[in-house]
Parts: sequence; C-alpha cells; structure tokens
Amino acid sequence: MRHIILFWLCCGACVQIIFAQSAADRPEQLEKEKAKQTAEKHQEKVARHAANIDLRGEKVFSDKDLRSQLKEQIATIEQYGLSAARGDDAAFFLELFYRKHGYAKVDVHYKIEGDRLVLEIDEGSLVTLAQVNFIGNEHEQTEKLFDYVVGPTRQRYSQLQKTLPFVAADVQEGVDLVHRLYIAEGFLDSIIDPPHYDYAADGSRVNVTVAIHEGRQYFFGQATFRGQTIFGEPALRGQLVDILDKPYTDARAADIPRRLQSYFKTRGYYDVKADAVGNPALARDGRVPVEISVQPGPLYHFDGVTVNGLKKLRPSYVTRRFTKLSGKTYSPDVLDERFRELMRTGLFNLLQIKPTPLPGNLLRLDISAEEAKSKEFGLSVGYGSYVGGIFGIQYRDLDLLGFGRPITTSLEVSQRSYKAEVLFEDPYLFNTDFQFRSRFAALTYDFDGYSKFELGSRLELTREFTKNYKATLIAAVRHVEITTNDIRPPELIGRSTYFVNTIGFTQTFDLRDSPVVPTRGLIFDNTLDVATSGLGSDIDFIRSTFRASYYLSFAKGQTAASDIGTELGDRNKLSWFRRSGLAFGARMGIIHSLSSNSPNEALAIPIDERFFNGGSTTVRSFGERTLGPHDRRGNPIGGEFYTTFNVEYTFPIFGELEGVVFTDAGNLLPTSEEVGLDDMRYAVGAGLRYKLPIGPIRLDYGVNPDPHPDEDFGAFHFSFGLAF
Repeated sequence: MRHIILFWLCCGACVQIIFAQSAADRPEQLEKEKAKQTAEKHQEKVARHAANIDLRGEKVFSDKDLRSQLKEQIATIEQYGLSAARGDDAAFFLELFYRKHGYAKVDVHYKIEGDRLVLEIDEGSLVTLAQVNFIGNEHEQTEKLFDYVVGPTRQRYSQLQKTLPFVAADVQEGVDLVHRLYIAEGFLDSIIDPPHYDYAADGSRVNVTVAIHEGRQYFFGQATFRGQTIFGEPALRGQLVDILDKPYTDARAADIPRRLQSYFKTRGYYDVKADAVGNPALARDGRVPVEISVQPGPLYHFDGVTVNGLKKLRPSYVTRRFTKLSGKTYSPDVLDERFRELMRTGLFNLLQIKPTPLPGNLLRLDISAEEAKSKEFGLSVGYGSYVGGIFGIQYRDLDLLGFGRPITTSLEVSQRSYKAEVLFEDPYLFNTDFQFRSRFAALTYDFDGYSKFELGSRLELTREFTKNYKATLIAAVRHVEITTNDIRPPELIGRSTYFVNTIGFTQTFDLRDSPVVPTRGLIFDNTLDVATSGLGSDIDFIRSTFRASYYLSFAKGQTAASDIGTELGDRNKLSWFRRSGLAFGARMGIIHSLSSNSPNEALAIPIDERFFNGGSTTVRSFGERTLGPHDRRGNPIGGEFYTTFNVEYTFPIFGELEGVVFTDAGNLLPTSEEVGLDDMRYAVGAGLRYKLPIGPIRLDYGVNPDPHPDEDFGAFHFSFGLAF
C-alpha cells in the first residue's frame, strides 16, 4: 500500500501534498538525491565543529556562513589531513565567494600553524557596478544589452535592489551572452571586445565599457529542395516560413530538418530523413542560400500491440487503448496523446512505447510498463474561513480487480458538516470513449439559519469530443431533510423534507493553458437540469447556470532571443520576466418552478435548492452566502436568479507569492420572474496568492463601497483554488 500524507488548506477544497513515487522520481534517483543531501549535512556538521580551522579578519560575513561555504574543503581536510595544497584550495574558494558578492579586492592568505589551518582575510571594500556603457551597438537597444550583462548578477539578488555588486566573472559571462544574442540575430561575424573596467578613485565603484563590432547581419536566402517533396514545395515552405523569414543562424538551419521530419512523420512517414545545409560564404547581400534534401521513405501504418511488465493490471487495459489505431496511418501525435492519457490514470510509474517496423510497412507498438502502487491511504487537515476546521480520511484503489477502474471512499468532518462518500469510476465504459462515474454520498451541513441531512447518488456519463470540448449527461437522486430551522417565519424554507430527482446536461469548452493555475485562455461552461415528478421527484423545476472566464498574462521586461538556447532562458527567466495578469469572469444562474399547484409560488423552490451569493468565489465584500434576501433575523434565504462579475489583476511579489487587486459585482433576486441587473452589489479589494502546482492558496479582503445599515464594511476570505 502506498501511504500518502495529504494536507488540505481550503474553503470547500483542499491542498494536497503527496509524498509518493512517481514516473519522474525513480527509486535510484531518489536514493542518489538522498545520499547527496546526507553528505552535505555531514559536511555542514564537520565544518561547523572543526577546531583546526581558524578564520581571521572576517567582518561582512559570519564565521558560520564562511564555514558553510567551505564545508567541502573542510570535510576533505578532516578526512585526509591538512596539507599546503588543501590550505591553498580553501583560500582560493573563500576568495571566490567574496568576489561573487562584490569584494573584488579581497585577499585571503593561508598558513599552517602546527595542525591548524589559519585563513587570514583582508576583505577590502565592497565594489559596486556603476554604469555599463556600450560602443558600436546600432541594431540592439542599450537597455536590452544592459539586462544581458547584469543578468548573471541580478539572478542572485532581488529585483528591487538597484545597486548591484561588481563581479568581474559575472560581467564577462554577461558579455558572452551579448555575443550569443548577436549570433542569434544573424550577426555571424560579430565581435565583442573584452570588457574594460574603469575604477573610481576610491575603488568603490566600477564603470564597465563594452565595445561591439556588429558586422553584417545575415538572412536566409533561396531555399532549394532536393528529393521527394511529396506534398509539394509550397507546403514545405509553409512549414518553414517562421524560420526562413528570420535572420540566418546555424541553429535555425539545423531546425529545418527537425521541422520537416516532424511534418512527414505526423503524416505517416516514420522513416523520413531530412537535411539542410547553409553556406554563409556563398551569401550575396547577406542572403545565405540553403539546400534542403528530403527522403520520406515509405508510408507506414499501425499494426499490433505487445505489452510487458504488468503484474496486476490486465494487459487488455493497455492494448484496448490502441485497438482503434490498427490499420491507420502512423502518427506520433496520436501516440503521444495515448501516452499522456494512460499516464494521467496514475496506474504507471513508467511507460515506454516503441514503434517497431515490420514487413509491409507496418509498425508494431511494443509497450514496456511499470505499474505504480495502486492503493492509497490519505489523511487531511485544513481550515477554511466559512467551514472552519477540516479533518478527513481517504482510501483509494486505482486498479479495482485489475481492470484499471478506481474506487474511492472518504470521510470528511468540519465544524459545519459530516460527509461520507463512495466514488466509482470507469474511464472507458464498455471499452468506449465514454467515462462513467457513480457517486453515493451522505452528509449533514449546518448553514446560517438551518441545517440539513442529505442522502443520494449521482451518475455521470462524459465524452471528450475534442481536446477542448467535453459534455456530460447527469442523473441524480437525492433525499433532503431540513433538520433544524431558525428561519423566521419558518415557512420561508419551503418544503422541509423531499426527494429531488434530476436529469441534466453540462458542457465545457476550455482553452486555458492550465486548469488549476491558468495564466491565459478562455473557459465557457453551462449546465441544464430538470426535476420532475415523472422521475419520481417531489418538486418540479428547471435550472440552468452559465460561466465564462478569460485569463490574460503580461510579461514585463526585455525578453531574450529564443535561439540563444534553454540555458540562457532558464538562467534569466526569473530576472527578466515579472509575470502579471488580468482575469475576467461572468456567471449567471436561474431556477424556475414547474409546479402549478403550489400554494405559494415564491416558496415552491425549497431553500436548499436556491442560489446564494457572496463569499470567496463571488462578491467578496460579503460573507459566504450573505448577499441577497434575508429573513427578519438576518439569515440568508437565497434566491432564484443571480449574477456575478469579477475582474482581477495579479502581480508577482516574491517567488510564487503574488498580490491581487479585484473588483466584483453581483446580485441575487428572490424569484425567477425578476431577472436582470437590479439591486447590484459591489466589492473592491486586495489579497495574496501563493501558487501551488495544484492551485493557489488565497487570502482576500473585499470592501463594500455602499453598505446597507445591516451590512458589514467588508469581509476576509481564506480559501484554496481559483476565485472564478
């Protein structure tokens, strides 16, 4: 059994931190990392307590910090003994540490006194970077080049720190990045002179001058194709237009074969070979001719599937995911989609799909798999501003009876509720593309003004028609009983015990870049469900909801040329990009009674079926569910029509911590006969977000700009997940 500790910080949802083996964390990698951490801890301990190491003259950094920087050298001395070579190494690395922090004139001498190593430190003064001047840069802006030069130093310091220490090695590295930038922009003959340093009279500041000889900028010239183009030269040029329209570089020329191979393989040419040769020496007017050769080979089709490595999971679970591919044209995109689909199930630690050519231009898929441990046990602890403290336990078997069908049982207790649930899933119902889910739950919940007990089940049949669009049919049976009622007059709750049986439909169109931490994209979804006596329901209604959210991100600062490589992008991403974003949301819901014999049409919809507004995901100047109609005791009683509109602007603070300012608007009207934007209420506020891979933790405070006499000035909300 795999044991997982889950910590949930939430309001109606939970943050899960899972300690378990995954496909990325192989046992040997974990052991290697664990051994490395153990060795570093041992070195830290040895360095901290080594009595034969004496540091003298340190002022800026503490003895503890310096010993930590020398932990590897000190541990070596402790293990193998003190020698002149090891003393010299310790002095060298200590100087290097000081220089990286701007002490360019540091001088560290070592001497051996008996069995003791003495490191005498002359720190010198801190030297700061004053100005960076560029000479000869006609095609690139000075501001952009400055970001490249100071980038290696900037990544070690806060973006808010204006004065940076002078580190000669960092400056030289930055100058090398500038040269790579010019090469990436087609200046193949560019030369960047070594930086010239001009120290101030007191030695506390340095001006840096970088001389640039740009030379000619080269572009792609005529592209000549050789071999079997099959799809025609215009089609192939269309695949390369974003390369051929850019300045010429060897990296872009090398990308041409990869682009064409991908194009041909996607269309079934598994054994395609391509090459591209550009010769700047033959360039005319800076235009480099390129000769492109293509050998597509035969067209391949999918054949059979073999699976090995499975122990509990039945091989048919895997092979059936590929059955429909038999006889179809080979496509790596289709294989990648199937691979991701299988890995998302959580059933595998490792999954490798190897196409093997067979006679007749066929490809057999040889699949090697390593199963993950399918059983999970979890504990959860959390807190939410509305539900209070939360505790839960969960047991899940991802591979029930070896068929790959998950079943989950859970129990959750909060200060407002008790909930028990059993969830069964069949991701491929009858070996089709339909996903089936069956949920049975029993719960109690204490709302403001009333409490309820609910028992019921819900069946869902979902089909993903495209990567972005899915639809679900839903059938639900619930028994609801209002167990306590503090609403006055009590009749405002409507029926106090009833069966509600519904059949409904939902659809979702999702273009977001991430479902849990989106930075850009659009999502639209709506629901429609009906309860009727024909289904055995005690109440009759039709209900519909609508949601649309749009996310827009901005990148602040100069961006590096993409062709410089992943190393440059990784080094400077945090330094040169400060991400902020806008999010817009709109929601609406309506429920309308279909009963024609209710003595009071306004009460035909029981209180627990009505909509509520206000709270951490709606209008945040109100407490949870407190916007809208109330009884004479101030308890919310809900309504039959609501709207909510949200706008958020998020900006980075530090690391994964973000700030947010927002404005919300919404209303809640008592009956479905009154629809519109009447009685709108508003919120303006600010908050914090801490981004986790599974969603953000949120702390918001919303101010009510026009509070009524019985309303609060604003409300705090602590929650987990997206606001809308």
